[in-house]
Parts: sequence; C-alpha cells; structure tokens
Amino acid sequence: MIQILVFAPLLAAIVAGLGNRSIGSFPAKVITTGALFLSCALAWMIFVPFMTGGASAYVAPVLKWVQSGDMSFDWALRVDTLTAVMLVVITSVSALVHLYSWGYMDEDPDQPRFFAYLSLFTFAMLMLVTADNLVQMFFGWEGVGLASYLLIGFWFKKPSANAAAIKAFVVNRVGDLGFMLGIFGTFLVFNTTSISEILAAAPGMQGSTISFLGMRLYTMDILCLLLFVGAMGKSAQLGLHTWLPDAMEGPTPVSALIHAATMVTAGVFMVCRLSPMFEVAPVASGFVIAIGALTCFFAATVGTTQTDIKRVIAYSTCSQLGYMFFAAGVGAYNAAMFHLFTHAFFKALLFLGAGSVIHAMHHEQDMRYYGGLRKQIPITFWAMMAGTLAITGVGLWFAHVGFAGFYSKDAILESAFARGTELSQVAFFLGIFAALLTSFYSWRLMFLTFWGKPRWIESEHIQHAVHHGHDEPDEHNPAHQENAGHDPHHPADPAHAHDGTGGYHPHESPAVMLLPLIVLSIGAVFAGAVFSHAFLDSAEFWGGSLYYNEHLVHAMHAVPAWVKIAPGLVMLIGLAIAWNNYIRDTSAPARFVGQFGFLYRFLKNKWYFDELYHTIFVKPAFWLGRKFWTIGDIGIIDRFGPNGAASLVAASSRFASKVQTGYLYSYALIMLLGLVAAVSWVIATMAGQ
Repeated sequence: MIQILVFAPLLAAIVAGLGNRSIGSFPAKVITTGALFLSCALAWMIFVPFMTGGASAYVAPVLKWVQSGDMSFDWALRVDTLTAVMLVVITSVSALVHLYSWGYMDEDPDQPRFFAYLSLFTFAMLMLVTADNLVQMFFGWEGVGLASYLLIGFWFKKPSANAAAIKAFVVNRVGDLGFMLGIFGTFLVFNTTSISEILAAAPGMQGSTISFLGMRLYTMDILCLLLFVGAMGKSAQLGLHTWLPDAMEGPTPVSALIHAATMVTAGVFMVCRLSPMFEVAPVASGFVIAIGALTCFFAATVGTTQTDIKRVIAYSTCSQLGYMFFAAGVGAYNAAMFHLFTHAFFKALLFLGAGSVIHAMHHEQDMRYYGGLRKQIPITFWAMMAGTLAITGVGLWFAHVGFAGFYSKDAILESAFARGTELSQVAFFLGIFAALLTSFYSWRLMFLTFWGKPRWIESEHIQHAVHHGHDEPDEHNPAHQENAGHDPHHPADPAHAHDGTGGYHPHESPAVMLLPLIVLSIGAVFAGAVFSHAFLDSAEFWGGSLYYNEHLVHAMHAVPAWVKIAPGLVMLIGLAIAWNNYIRDTSAPARFVGQFGFLYRFLKNKWYFDELYHTIFVKPAFWLGRKFWTIGDIGIIDRFGPNGAASLVAASSRFASKVQTGYLYSYALIMLLGLVAAVSWVIATMAGQ
C-alpha cells in the first residue's frame, strides 16, 4: 500500500511530463489528479489505524541502494505515526490543489507541464517524510527544492518569476550546505545513517564532545545546529526567509502547495523526526526557540503593511512556521506537529481562497482595488472567513471550543509559558504579540477585500483589461503580477463585462475551484476539535515516533488562566484595530503612515533584509565575478591560452607567408643556406670530437 501511495505521483508526473502536449491537457490532468486522489485515499487508510491504536510502525523495503565501506543502507519506506500525519497532510492538500488547478489553470497552454511539476513536487515530499535514513531524506529534501524551482518559475517568460525561482534555489542551497554537514557529522559520530539507530543511540551521547574548528564542543549541539540550518532554509526562518515572499510569483495553486503542505513544513518535520537528538542538545534547542520566536514576530510585523493579497498570506506562513519551531525548541514536538496539521488546512484554504478572489478580479492581486466582494463571491467569502477564524484562533477558552488554530496555536503558547525558562518566556510574549498582529492583518485582508466601498469600479487597471479583452503585462502596474507573461492574449471571461456605466462584475469561481475550498473549510473548522486529544494528550498515539514530554503536557494544561485568555484577548484587540482602521475610520491608516512614516517604510520594505543582503553579498559577488572575468579570464586565461595561441599561429603564418615568395632564386638561396648550416654543424661536431 505505501509503495503505491508514494510512487503513484511519480508515475503520473512521468506520463504527464513526457507526454506533454502529445497526450493533451485533459489526459494529463486526469492522470495526475487521479493518482493524487488515490494516494490521498491510501494515506487516510494508513492514518486512521494509528488514530484508533490499531497500527504499529513498520519499514517497507524498496531496493538495495548503497554499500560503500562501512556505510550501507537500503531504500526503504518508514511508516509510523509521524509519517502517517505527514502523508495525510501532503496528499490531501496536494489532491485538492490538483483539482483546484483544473479551473485556475484552465486557459494556460502548458497545463501538462504544470500538473507534471505538481505531482513531481508531491512525490519528492513523500520521499522525504517516508525516509528511513538521512541520505534518503536528503534525496527528498533536494527533490522538493528542484520541483519548487520549476514551479515558482513556471511562467518562465516573466523575468520576475525567473528571478524568484533562482532566489529560492540559491537561498536554499545555503541552508542545504548546513544540512549536508550535519548528515556527514552524524554519520561520523554514529557510523550509520539509519534514523532509528541514530535516535536510539542519541540519549547516550549527552555530554560528549567533538573537535570542531579547533575547539572541543558538545557533539549533539554541533550536529543539531548544522541540521537546523537546513531547516532554516527550507522552512524560511529568519535569515534564510527572503525567498518565501518572492515565491508568490508562481501560480496561486503552487503557493498553496508550497506554503501549506510541503516544502516549508519539511524543516519542522525534520526537527520533530530527530527530536531525541535535539532533546540532548540544549544549546541547539535554545537556538531553535530564538530563531522561531524572532521569525514569528518579524513576519507578523511585515504582514501588516503588505497590499498584495498573496504576500500577506505568505508572511503569515512565515510567522506560523516560527510558532512551530519555537514549540519544537521548548520540547512540545507534538504541539508543533499539531499546528503543522491544522495549519495545512486553513493556510491552503486561504491561498486557494485568495486565488478565487484573484480569478474573480481579473488577476488583480492588490487589495487596494478590492472592496465589497462578499455579495459578489459569497462562497469564496465564507471559505476565507472560515480560514481567517481558524488562523486567528477564534474560540472559547473556558469551554475549550473553537476553530482549528485555537487548539494548536494556543497549545504552543501554553507550552512555551509552561517550559519556564527565560528564553521560552520571551518566546511566549513574542508569540502573543504576533497573535495580535496576525489578527490585525488577517481581518485587514478580509475588510479590504470583502467589505467597504467597491474600489474595483474605479480601478483603471481592471477596467482597461476588461475593455481590451486581455491582460497586458505592465511592470509598473500592481495588477497582473501573476498572469502577465504566461499568456499575453488571455481572453476576458464573458462574465467579466461592463454594465454600460463603467461598472465591473466579479463572479464566483467554477465548481472545480469551489469544491476544494469547501472541503478545506471543513478542516479549518473541525480539525482542531477532532484531533486535539490524540495530538496533544496521547503518548500512545505518537508511539515513540517523536519525543513526547509528558511532564510538559501536564504543565501546559496547568498554566494560569490569564495565559489561556491572552491569545483570545489579543485576537479581539487586533480585530478591533482592523475594524476601526478599515471600516469605521478609513482615513486612520493614512494618518498613521504620516505620523510613523519611518516605521511604515521599515516594515513595508521587510526590515530591509533584501537591501542588506544585496549590499553584503550580491554586490561584492558581482564585483569579484567581474574581476575574475576581466583579469583572470580575459587578462590571463584568454591572453595566454586560446587568444595567445591564436596570435602565435597568426604571427607564424605571416612570417611563413613572407618566405613563400614563389620565386625560384628565393628557394635556391634558402636551400643553400640550409646546406651551409648543415655542413657547418657536421664540421663543428667532428671538431668537438
């Protein structure tokens, strides 16, 4: 069963990718989507027995893989509770994204290529989470990176998409270097790459030291820090986060897949999979707490100023990943995985809902050109409302009833407080403040999009596109950021029409796009309530697949009442601020910008990380590259290599051409001189003897 689940998407990707336009769009969509729904059904069949306690962990062999000296390992699929959770998340979201893409990508001429990339991406992630050894995990890790590069740059005629794909690829290579060093070091210490053997031996390594960069350092701290650098890149943590918002250049279904179920959760999964190692690495765990809490805070602040609907949700993802990591850092690995699980539903819902809005608004992504859409696209509105209620953690703490995020995010905050260390306390308060900002920017998105004055009536961008019947790429136009470049003659939908008074009528998305929204809405509403006990309170459910801290779980439930109330209170404060600024007094944001212009610019420009990296890394790299090119390549290699050899041949040819005059007396003179030289050499040789 597990072999079919994992390899069905790969087979579908090969058929759709190699067949491409020769088999046509419809067969490619049927094959890839059918394979994903098959994998999804098998994933739930594997997961349910773990939920009910009727399954145990096992390893399914695939083939013999590597035998090299002391290192040997097979290609095998590890199935336990942690794997089962990830299988459900990956295949469920991916299957719905495939189905959603039938409508969203309907007019794209390269649909077979797109669906092949989606399925390849899913296969790589499945390989990662079923890995039985670190090398196999790295194979899936790099496969996800490759597929994300292909998907982000899918509209390759669009320069910004190419730049975003390259940026994601390069930034992740930085993190992957740390991950590789961590794998090499782990093999050096444990003499195996088998995950089960490493985790069994990890507790015995507590307190051991290793020579690193000329110093004696704690072995497990060094290994875990190196491994976590890989997680920082893949899961877009502070410092290696800059690729994530630019990934919005890919089609919206790609954003949902990357942000909800696959690539960005890989780092969280890896830390939880190797949790017994991190438990005996206190310095590394503290670093995980610090980076997670700072990322949570940083991304939430930036999300408050973004106007692109997809970028708001992208920074929301970055912030939520910070929650997951500082949960893992304090030892609440079960809470981190629970938030990963619930987050997959409401974040995929929000991204696909945003795609539905963009589809209705003629590919406009700037929320400043929205407004009053709740009556125009009611199903999309209610779906995004469910996602917003889930991500902001709406619930009744005294009755322990709420939406998905209420259960998982509150559990993380309570665990951080219960851990009791200074660092975990800082993480708690940063998480509380980030929850306030999350509520603000989430409700800001809803109010700008679905309430207020319909600003799309006056939007020249939309009206121009509708009037001319196609999208014209314009680098200065915030509209068309997504659609521009992939189909410059994209026809206007007949439903997008004028009413004779300059009005524009947004319309609801087709059923094939709305069905995934409805399914994900159910998950956003009920996933927390249904699964909270198993994820948070049942050591038997996890069955040893991650480190389960029973003491921390009990302490989490015993925190003071104000700790339980705080997340809901700040959610209401964020809602009130957003309502005041975007419903009651719409001039308030402009006054804030006028009064705190520097702060606004600082957040709008994402703390100037891109500018800082451009100054520190990009410009020196280009300068060094130009020097190597002009001095090394042109001045030395070309001058004394191919160019020098060519010059020597040319000079020799010119000299030879002067000798070859064509006159008989010239050749006779040369022959005479040669004869004299030969006789002179013979005489000199004989005289020397």
